Amino acid sequence: MKERLENLLTIKSLVTLGATAIFAVLSVTGKLSAQEFLTVYTVIVSFYFGTQFEKTGGNKV
Repeated sequence: MKERLENLLTIKSLVTLGATAIFAVLSVTGKLSAQEFLTVYTVIVSFYFGTQFEKTGGNKV
């Protein structure tokens, strides 16, 4: 459990969570279209999980 919390608090994870929150707020307030949100969010999540996959050598995260 402690290891999972430490992994969550890495810079990469914090940036991913922060960007997700910012883009969600912009989308809800109407300053960002749903299509723009989906595009940016897909890139962010793909980067995060791609680096996790690479880090584990292709093993289950």
